[in-house]
Amino acid sequence: MRHDALIVGGSFAGLSAAMQLARARRKVCVVDAGAPRNRFAAASHGFFGQDGVPPLKMIADARDKLLAYPSVEFIKASAVDVSADGEGGFTVSLDSGGQRSAGKLLLAFGVQDGLPDIPGIGERWGESVLHCPYCHGYEFSGRPLGVLYHHGAHPPDHALLIAEWGPTTVFLNGGEGPDAEARARLQARGVTIEPGRIAGLEGEGRDLAGVRIDDGRLVPIEALYVAPHTRPASPLAEGLGCAFDDGPFGRVLRVDAMKMTTVPGVYAAGDLSMMFSNATLASADGLFAGVSMHRSMVFDA
Repeated sequence: MRHDALIVGGSFAGLSAAMQLARARRKVCVVDAGAPRNRFAAASHGFFGQDGVPPLKMIADARDKLLAYPSVEFIKASAVDVSADGEGGFTVSLDSGGQRSAGKLLLAFGVQDGLPDIPGIGERWGESVLHCPYCHGYEFSGRPLGVLYHHGAHPPDHALLIAEWGPTTVFLNGGEGPDAEARARLQARGVTIEPGRIAGLEGEGRDLAGVRIDDGRLVPIEALYVAPHTRPASPLAEGLGCAFDDGPFGRVLRVDAMKMTTVPGVYAAGDLSMMFSNATLASADGLFAGVSMHRSMVFDA
């Protein structure tokens, strides 16, 4: 069966897009590998009506509601290749050996986070090593916090923002720090600047007790904010020839006002195509992409 739309990625953006298409009574296939970006977080915060709910539960509940629509097919698999199907649409090959074809394609597989190469960061990612203060800052209110500084990712103003939630230390990790004017602003706000190189993070399990400096000192903090370098979670967009733009944290898939990439018929939504994102924004982006795809099916046919 040839679907009207094929969506690669079944998290907040992909499922939101699929819901709009399903409610428009279109045949939709969602392909998802089951590894959403926020799977490391115990809870999602700030999402309308879902504050504190584990993101994997939110995704599972949304998938169950989507599958109540008879025109929806969901496949747990990885999409390994995509090509033109000879009918003006696309065929996606799955790692399970199957294929699915559709007239429109939505890329919603998101990004992967490349974390700094510092011992102790990876195992605490999403728990006490964080990215977004609006997503997780409240849970660390009033506790000692840290910001891993480097040029082009977390500027000095980001540390001023983090200081809203608690006493903050900026870790330069032996690198070049902010200029004199920025340092003065940080110090005026009570932000401490630690220039030493980091030997590693310490704490019980996924909790964080402090940052060990290579001179032996332990700087006590309970949460560390980092800016991961992101990369697409799949090479499908590159294989299709879609254009990318440079974003503050990595390459971002270029889309127009209707969420279509530079390849006609191929749309994108969520973290893959947004300069800044969280679960709420990804869901809203997917909703708009789904509506745009359906309108294209009606008006561009």
